[in-house]
Amino acid sequence: MRNGGAEKKRDLKGGLGWVLSYVQPYRHVFIPSVIALFVTAALSLAFPYFLKDLVGDPADAWKHGVDAVATRDRADRIILWLLGILAVQSFIAFWRVKGFTWAGEAALNDLRRDLFAHLLKLPVPFFQEQRSGSLSNRVSADLGVVRETLLTTLPQMARHSVILLGSLVMIFVFSWKLSLVMLASVPVVVLAVAISGRKVRQHSRDAQEALAESGTVIEESVQGIADVKAFSNEAFEKARYDRALDRFFGVTLRGANARAAFLSFVIFAMFGTIGGVAWFGSHMLASGEIDQKSFTAFVLFSVFVGASLGSLPEIVSQVQAMSGATERLRELMAEAPEPSGSMVAGKLSGELAFDGVVFRYPSRPEAPVLHGLSFTAQPGERVALVGPSGAGKSTVFSLILGFNRPESGHLLFDGRDAADLELASLRSQIAVVPQEVMLFGGSIRENIEYGRPGAGVEEIEAAARQANAHDFIVALPEGYDTVVGPRGVKLSGGQRQRVAIARAILADPRILLLDEATSALDTESERLVNEALERLMAGRTSLVIAHRLSTVRDADRILVINHGRLVESGNHDELMARQGTYRLLVETQLA
Repeated sequence: MRNGGAEKKRDLKGGLGWVLSYVQPYRHVFIPSVIALFVTAALSLAFPYFLKDLVGDPADAWKHGVDAVATRDRADRIILWLLGILAVQSFIAFWRVKGFTWAGEAALNDLRRDLFAHLLKLPVPFFQEQRSGSLSNRVSADLGVVRETLLTTLPQMARHSVILLGSLVMIFVFSWKLSLVMLASVPVVVLAVAISGRKVRQHSRDAQEALAESGTVIEESVQGIADVKAFSNEAFEKARYDRALDRFFGVTLRGANARAAFLSFVIFAMFGTIGGVAWFGSHMLASGEIDQKSFTAFVLFSVFVGASLGSLPEIVSQVQAMSGATERLRELMAEAPEPSGSMVAGKLSGELAFDGVVFRYPSRPEAPVLHGLSFTAQPGERVALVGPSGAGKSTVFSLILGFNRPESGHLLFDGRDAADLELASLRSQIAVVPQEVMLFGGSIRENIEYGRPGAGVEEIEAAARQANAHDFIVALPEGYDTVVGPRGVKLSGGQRQRVAIARAILADPRILLLDEATSALDTESERLVNEALERLMAGRTSLVIAHRLSTVRDADRILVINHGRLVESGNHDELMARQGTYRLLVETQLA
């Protein structure tokens, strides 16, 4: 569970710092794990320290002979020390790994929660600009990189840093002159890290984006598998996936070339330095500037220095990859959430008004969609919106739901400006039954309950009865527990519509938005859906985008919209008598 400290505003400026800020609530476990990591790394230095005594001084043994008893006693004593230290190191390492995993996974879960919560707050236009699946694939890939870095790479980096610093201290103790010779190569390696780091980071970012793109192709193909097969486009989709994989492979190879070049340079510099130091040390040994035991200790600790430096390229590569991943995640977290007023809407009576509303989509600023649209829907009134395709009918629904905001003018609920009202309290009193129903992949019961999470079994079944859905549901082998499949593909169009109506009935809204749900149904399904819609609309303010004359005739009022303007308003008989736009629509499109 997260404590209060985790709710503070996250710093969006630093990559590693941003990730570590999620670890802060678990510092009571994380910090001891870090200390344990330093302790176990320091204990690793005991191996070369005791090994030098185990090896002894060959020159001394050659001069004075080998004392077998003393040698065995020394070896027994040293091996006991080593085994004891290894036991302590292993015990501490167990709790270190466990603590790191607990704190890291808990922090990552917090990060996932914050990301998803923020995604839910983003405006609808943001998602409309994303390709299907691209956002989820990108977030999944980036979180995978962050997880690998936090749980594996950062502990490795800390461990190798301790070993490197400790080994450097020890080699200075045994020979400062040889140490200076060895360290002369460090500035060159550091410079190489600085130069290559940016390239590795960019290659990693490109690779993650390419991998997300290939995942998007899979998701789009699976979601539209019926269309893929209907048009025999399996080969086309395979070619599209191949291109995405080829791009990922190419980007990965470029990144591998950069990392390989960097690794090759470090290996050359590292082993070249060790060879040079060994050569220099042999001359010092020959001249008596260093004894054999100190030289042996120096070589052993130098191996540890070399091993730590050798791990540097992969560690830097992974940290740079995480920097690229967190950069994208922070960009996502920096996206502005949809605007919302602070006033709780309270229980609405259902009055809805557009007052001089002007609107244009940000992606098409040169083409206004609504031009000063004004109308009022009274509580309980049934209003039909008719007009040619592109007239602005769906945009009206989008504005009512708060998916978009008017450029100018006002949208009023019970006389209060929608911009002042809290979106959640407003949307909880609006229900939508679209022409193309999207059901979630769970059970029928879960899809109906989505209208009011937490509703009881009896309430769900009562809503299904009113929606003419109960009979077909109980006829299914698993009844209400039947899984509907992705987007409800296991149900017919009429069945999906009735489940959606049941969901709207359970929500008990004050305002209904209906994009005529019967236009693509057979006669019997249309009859059942219409009966359900009649029950749903009773006593509620209903706005219906009408595609059929039968729907228009039953409306209390008809609004004729053309090119974003209200051109006519009245009931069916009044508008037919005017012989204007409505009559033309009836004769050409609504008949």
